[in-house]
Amino acid sequence: MFRQLADLLRDRIAAGDLAPGASLPSELRLAQEYGLSRTSVRQAIALLRSEGLVIVKPPRGTFVRAVEPTETVRLRKGDTATARMPTPAERRELETGEGIPVIVIFRADGSREVYAADRIRVGP
Repeated sequence: MFRQLADLLRDRIAAGDLAPGASLPSELRLAQEYGLSRTSVRQAIALLRSEGLVIVKPPRGTFVRAVEPTETVRLRKGDTATARMPTPAERRELETGEGIPVIVIFRADGSREVYAADRIRVGP
């Protein structure tokens, strides 16, 4: 059941019914409106959070995540890139939410750069 609620909320976000920065209804209200347990509502929100669609700001509530502007990071000859989940320190440093991977660029000169994956494009 929680997946169906997550699908519904995801569709509302994609359609713009829930705009970036908008507050989602409370867990209690969602549970009552859709006839679900609060546990199911929490699972749906956790799924959307892991996808990077919402952020939870206790005790204020759950909000639709704003789309971050992207920049292009160029790969040069000999550079490689990989994706992974960030460490807690990287998440704090990059100020990114749970569920957002990082792109790690390994430069040919031995240096390393870490970017939040939702804010960059990697190009030649």
